[in-house]
Amino acid sequence: MSRYHLFGAALLLSLAGAANATSFVVTTDAVVGAVAASTDATSDISSSFRDDKIVQAARDDAASFVGSEGAIRGAKLESAFVHIRQQLPALQASDAQLARAILAL
Repeated sequence: MSRYHLFGAALLLSLAGAANATSFVVTTDAVVGAVAASTDATSDISSSFRDDKIVQAARDDAASFVGSEGAIRGAKLESAFVHIRQQLPALQASDAQLARAILAL
């Protein structure tokens, strides 16, 4: 092999390694961002609603919701979702995240 071929192969391998590292960093950042958003939602809810009667009354419904992967939606849980979203309008959390946060209280 000529020196140019070896140099070209080395260059391609280094670029491929950099691309894989960049891909890994982007994927890791996306996963960490999603976990951080979920954690932020949980901490916002738990600090604000620990003693809230509407939210506390929805714990059993939240357990059913989480256990059934969203298939069972009780009236108390729906009421808690509305109450939480009225109290924290900037909160961007899914119903599943809210139900898990209610269980974490």
